[in-house]
Amino acid sequence: MGGVEDDEPASKRMKLSSEELRRLSNGSTIKEPVAGSSRDLMARPLQSEGGEEVVGSKGVIKKVEFVRIIAKALYSLGYIKSGAHLEEESGIPLHSSVVNVFMRQILEGNWDESVVTLRNIGLTDERTVKSASFLILEQKFFELLDEEKAMDALNTLRTEIAPLGVNDSRVRELSSYIVSPSYCSPTRSPKQDTVRARSRSKLLEELQKLLPATVMVPEGRLEHLVEQALVLQRDACMFHNSLDKEMSLYSDHQCGRDQIPSQALQVYETGVSLKHKLSGHQKPLSSVSWSPDDRQLLTCGAEEVVRRWDVSSGECLHVYEKTGLGMVSCGWSPDGKWIFSGLNDKSICMWELDGKELECWKGQRTLKISDLEITGDGKQIISICRETAILLLDREAKVERFIEEDQTITSFSLSRDSRFLLINLLNQEIHLWNIEGDPKLVSKYRGHKRTRFIIRSCFGGLEQAFIASGSEDSLVYIWHRSTGELIETLPGHSGAVNCVSWNPANPHMLASASDDRTIRIWGLNNLSTKRKEPCSNGIHYCNGVY
Repeated sequence: MGGVEDDEPASKRMKLSSEELRRLSNGSTIKEPVAGSSRDLMARPLQSEGGEEVVGSKGVIKKVEFVRIIAKALYSLGYIKSGAHLEEESGIPLHSSVVNVFMRQILEGNWDESVVTLRNIGLTDERTVKSASFLILEQKFFELLDEEKAMDALNTLRTEIAPLGVNDSRVRELSSYIVSPSYCSPTRSPKQDTVRARSRSKLLEELQKLLPATVMVPEGRLEHLVEQALVLQRDACMFHNSLDKEMSLYSDHQCGRDQIPSQALQVYETGVSLKHKLSGHQKPLSSVSWSPDDRQLLTCGAEEVVRRWDVSSGECLHVYEKTGLGMVSCGWSPDGKWIFSGLNDKSICMWELDGKELECWKGQRTLKISDLEITGDGKQIISICRETAILLLDREAKVERFIEEDQTITSFSLSRDSRFLLINLLNQEIHLWNIEGDPKLVSKYRGHKRTRFIIRSCFGGLEQAFIASGSEDSLVYIWHRSTGELIETLPGHSGAVNCVSWNPANPHMLASASDDRTIRIWGLNNLSTKRKEPCSNGIHYCNGVY
C-alpha cells in the first residue's frame, strides 16, 4: 500500500519546531496533523492510487511518484524551503501524515508509540512489520543500557523483542550485552545526546531501506535513476572510449568513431638498436616474459631450460631446470616473487626465484607449446591442457575447472580483472568466456582471417570495452566487446598481423606486429585533443592523450 492522503494543505499542517529533528530526518519536513493521536491514524492511499496522472511523452512516469522523488532530492540536497514549497504547491506530500508521525516518534525516542504507529502505516507484509519492530526495539534496548537501566533493558528483551521471533541469534547476542562492562559506564559523556540523536537518525535510514518505497521514498532515488540512465547510454555507445569526454545531463550521450585508434602514428622497422645479446640457450626460444617491475626477463628454450636475466646488465641470474624434462613456457607471479613453467611432460611447476621448487602439478596440465597465464590474485594458473580445452587450476584449493571448445585452441588472453578469457580458435572465431564460477561463453567475434598462423587477440580501450585481433589479410580488427559488432578494420600492414596489444594506460593507443617486419602504433585520427602542460618525468604521451 502507499502512504496516507493529508486532509489539510501543507500550509496548515503543524511542522516540527526543532531544526535538529528536521536535519536528522535527511531534510524532510516532518509534519503532524493538528488533531488526533497516532493511534487513531490509519493509512489511506495517496493520490497515485486513484486516477493515475502521468508526465512525459511516453506516458510511463506517474506524476505523484515523480513529484515525491523530486521533493526527496531537494530535501537531501539541503533545499528545505524548496522541498516544502513543492509539496504545498503540488498538493502532493512527500510522506503521509502517519509516516511523518512515525518518523518524529523515532527521532524523539517514543519507542512504544512508534511500534503502534508502524502497524497503522498500512503494511501488508507481517514479516516487514516484525523486522521493523525488531530494529526499533533494539534501539530502545541499547538506549536503556546506555542509561544504566539494565533491568528495563532485560524486560524489553524478554517481553518485546524475543516474542517477535526474529533473528534468534541476534537476540542471544543482545542478552550478552546486559552483562558487558562496556555498558556500565559510571559517567555520562557530554556528547551522549548528540550520539544518541545520530544513532536514531541511522535507525531511520535502516527503516527506510526496510519499508516499501511507496511508504518512504528511498534515499538518493533520483540520483540513482539519473546515474542508471547515464550508464545505460554509455554502455549503448558503440565508440565510448574516453575518460575526458564528460557525460552531460543536457543531451543524450554519443561518442563518435574518432574515439577508436585508427591512425598509424608511428611505424617501427625491425632494425632496432641492440642493447644486450642474451646467450646461453642451446635450442630455439619458445617463450619470453617480463617481470612485473620490468627489471628482469624470463626466457624459455624449446624443451630446454628457463633462464632469468637482469635487463640492465644482461647477466643471467638463474637457470631453472628439471632433470630429464624440458621447459616449453614460462611466466611470473603477479608480485614477481616466483615463476612458473609448463614442461614437456604436460605438467606445470612453480619455483622461488632462487630455484627452490614450490609445487608441481603433474598430469595433462599443458601442451608442449602453450600459452600460460596466472590471475591477478595469484591463485589460478591458466593453460591449454588439450587441443580443445583450457585448464583453470586453483593452486590453493587444488580444484580444476575446464573450458571445453569444439575447435582447436590456438591462443588465449586474460582480461585485466582476471574475470574473462579471450580464446582464439582454429575456425577463425574468437570466443569470450566468463571464468567466474562455472565458465560461461559470453560472446563470439568473427571476420578476421586465420588459415596457417597463430593469430593473437587482446582486450583494450577504456574499461577494456573492445576486442582487437590480428589477421592474415594484413588488417587489424576491432569489435565492440558487449555487442560483438565489428566496428573498425585498420589497413596499413603488408603482411599477416600476428599480434596486437592495446596500451593499458592509454585507451587510444594500440600496437600491432606483422610479418612485414614492422610494428605499427595506432592512435586517434583527431589530433586536436587537449594537451596538458609538459611534464619533466621523461614520459612521452602520443596524440596528446594521457
